[in-house]
Amino acid sequence: MQAVNLKQKLSDFSETWVPKVVGELNGQFVKVVKFEGEYVWHSHEHEDEMFLVLVGRVDIQLRDQTIALGPGEFFVVPRGVEHRPIAHGLAHVLLFEPVTVRNTGHVDHDYTIEPEDLERI
Repeated sequence: MQAVNLKQKLSDFSETWVPKVVGELNGQFVKVVKFEGEYVWHSHEHEDEMFLVLVGRVDIQLRDQTIALGPGEFFVVPRGVEHRPIAHGLAHVLLFEPVTVRNTGHVDHDYTIEPEDLERI
């Protein structure tokens, strides 16, 4: 067992919108990901999704409002709620999601990564 250094993990890759698994607990993955620009509108029918901003600024767009997040702030998107993250510049984000979550939810997109294909770093 050892501590996980999030800054180090995030320095190990450069691609954006490609989550990396850095931990697992109670049926949840702990993921780090770099956001830049706009993501795709999507929802997760059965899972909530938590976004914790470590570096940068991220808006979580919902159909009826926008949640603005800065470093140290998080937001939980309830299951079934359509959303789209937008990063203003490069942002580093920590995600907590059930291990079965498909990153683009019900949408097929170039960004789609199946849960079993996620890289562990």
